[in-house]
Amino acid sequence: MLAPDLQGGRRGLLAAGVAALLVTAGCAQLSGGVRPQGTDTWSGRMSLRIDSQPVQTFSALFELRGSPEAGELSLTSPIGSTLAQLHWSPGEALLKNGSEVRRYESVDALIEAATGAAIPVGALFGWLAGRDDRVPGWRPDLAQISNGRLQATRENPGPTADLRIVFERS
Repeated sequence: MLAPDLQGGRRGLLAAGVAALLVTAGCAQLSGGVRPQGTDTWSGRMSLRIDSQPVQTFSALFELRGSPEAGELSLTSPIGSTLAQLHWSPGEALLKNGSEVRRYESVDALIEAATGAAIPVGALFGWLAGRDDRVPGWRPDLAQISNGRLQATRENPGPTADLRIVFERS
């Protein structure tokens, strides 16, 4: 989850606890699973703007590890405070916000609860890897991917959402 604009944040999840995008320490403690091995890792900054009424904005530092099937996303503030930890594996999706843990039926439901927008996690991994994975309603701009920049716009369903990520791949 990303830090919400407190004036427009209908998702007070991060006020008491995003982004990611996206997108992690402690997976074994939360799910009893093992941290994904041989998977991709990205870190950097992400921001999300949702053109709702009122407009919602979120931003955070992130570390994203894993795959669309099993992964973890840690979100921290610019000063290093943990905002949220998201973990998912087949049949399980968890959001840890401080001492609170919330369970969701899928990673997509988890991401929507965390950010306020349905961000396509499977496509996000592809976009970060430079693949133009198509998702209905989303338009990725991969022109700057080699420079560690990704922008993706959700045009429908509304409201419009703009996701921006500046990243490094490990």
